[in-house]
Amino acid sequence: MKPPNADHPALTGIAAAVRSAMEDLVTAAVQDIWDQVPAYPASNDERLREDVAGHVRAIFEVFLAGLTGGRLARRSDFTMTREQATRRVAQGITLADFLQAFRIGQITLWHGVLAAAGDDAAARSAALTLVARIMGVIEVGSTVAAEAYVEAQQHAVAESDRLRRDLLEDLLARRASFAGPKRALLRAAGLGPDTRLLVTTAVLAGDQADDHALRDAALAVGRTRGGSRGLVVVRQEEIVVVAPVPQGGAEAAVAGLRRACDGLRRRRIALAAGVSTVRTGLPEVADAYAEARIARDSLGAATGVLALPSLTSLDYMVLRDDETARRLIRPQVRRFVEEDAAAGGALIATLAEFAASDLNAVAAAERLHLHVNTAYYRLDRIAERTGCDLRRLADVMELLIALRLLGAHPVARAAQPAPDAPG
Repeated sequence: MKPPNADHPALTGIAAAVRSAMEDLVTAAVQDIWDQVPAYPASNDERLREDVAGHVRAIFEVFLAGLTGGRLARRSDFTMTREQATRRVAQGITLADFLQAFRIGQITLWHGVLAAAGDDAAARSAALTLVARIMGVIEVGSTVAAEAYVEAQQHAVAESDRLRRDLLEDLLARRASFAGPKRALLRAAGLGPDTRLLVTTAVLAGDQADDHALRDAALAVGRTRGGSRGLVVVRQEEIVVVAPVPQGGAEAAVAGLRRACDGLRRRRIALAAGVSTVRTGLPEVADAYAEARIARDSLGAATGVLALPSLTSLDYMVLRDDETARRLIRPQVRRFVEEDAAAGGALIATLAEFAASDLNAVAAAERLHLHVNTAYYRLDRIAERTGCDLRRLADVMELLIALRLLGAHPVARAAQPAPDAPG
């Protein structure tokens, strides 16, 4: 069917009828969108309905301009669509919902065209030729809408990342007063002046250098916080999380982090993560971050989670890779630790259980499944080789610290008896 000219009486009449019914058509289209796309009535933006009405009206004008001007829709006709796409991102409307609403508006317009044609055969015949024009509006408009939405979404993500990084830097600089978007971000994260919080810092272990892997890891770690609670920031090559202590306490937070790391490991993404002690209030974030860094760095090349809340004060004291502390270990003690570790660690294991049993040799022997004489023999050998008196707490502490500083982590289990042990 050959389309009639723009000045054809039937088209002129349809255009005039549509224009006179414009506000009714706009109202009907907006209501159809609210009825058919749940995201629109669910939005908390009070301006959304007004925005949609303005956009619908502008698109109907594009159609009428093309109808009376005898031309098809062009990208330049959809300036307002680009603006509205940007707003929909901020209003929480997805791209799929935005495009569905766009199509609903054009369907309403088509119904308006049919109503304008009425029962007049010539007018209805002319109306059928307008299907292509409406489809053109949908095609060009949807393309512009999709491009503008994706661009706006990418900008919003980048802006959100920048705001989160800036907020974290403020917290690390010990700033405690925030306004506007930063205050809103803190509120959404569940963080306030008196919030009990934990700080976690994590990096990709080994030679991984994949930005996508880092972001995937940040999302996984963030989900352990429970929804949107907590501030999760990708900061250069590390992930930093500042989050309120959950209802289950620090133990629950650490358990969730370990599960997230296990899940990432199955996807071949390995993390090394450190967790601070529990702190109270935003001014404590900087110190908590420093603690988390110490814990993370103490893992070295290893993967996993090192959480300070699960350590003793002695464990923490020897976390730092402190060469001076190692140099202060007496040569006799160093030689004992290195030689026994190389020989299987039987004496080291006995020493560890002896300390864990409150310097009770009988209890240590029972826990090691040893004859008590064997336990006494081993303790005598330790004293002889180190020059320490194992009846003195200070000497026992010196030995335990040396074990940790030299990386001879004792295992509390039965060790094989030394060849020259009695019984």
